Amino acid sequence: MSDVLVTAPLRLEALAIRAGARRLRIQRTGMGPERSRAAVPLLQSDPAAALVVMGVCGGLDDECEPGDVVIAEELLDGAHDGEDRRVACPSAEPLARALERRGLPVRRGTVVSVARIARGETRVRLRERGAIVMDMESAWLAPGALQRPFAVIRVVADTPSREVTRPLLTLAGAARAALSLRRTAAALEQLVREQGAHNLLGGAVHPASEGD
Repeated sequence: MSDVLVTAPLRLEALAIRAGARRLRIQRTGMGPERSRAAVPLLQSDPAAALVVMGVCGGLDDECEPGDVVIAEELLDGAHDGEDRRVACPSAEPLARALERRGLPVRRGTVVSVARIARGETRVRLRERGAIVMDMESAWLAPGALQRPFAVIRVVADTPSREVTRPLLTLAGAARAALSLRRTAAALEQLVREQGAHNLLGGAVHPASEGD
């Protein structure tokens, strides 16, 4: 059994991950900040050597395409109105390089977590804060890692030009995202098996400096 615990907020995300990686342990945590915070004690008590958050996300710039794989270099709490609360993810670089060696192109950057789906001008403002994609969980799941290696892998499901308000484009994007999530999970499982969690992911999560 894998020494990495993978959290998947939604059932469909968990199913896509499971389809590609039968031996990864997967814990569903639910969507949004409240369910994510509620899951933290369970994650902290789990004996896994490392924690990885996987799931879909929304792109914030036109460089994003449905199916793109994004590795978080840092997490931003987008629901906080004061100074930016950011968490650095040191595992981003070694994980991205390992996935790229498996033939999976990835982007690295800031992932902002929001309390509700953002559209239109709200996406623009989030991009102006330095984020390239948004999700609804990662920043609040990060404390579950404690001092263990931690990583966030998100797959783009919609973009500014393919928002969830446009059903046909969204369905196509969701299908591409599910396939990409499955392929990425398969690569992660193989890498963990070959290298082990600490060799693959390296450093533990830690807070970055506040402010831009």
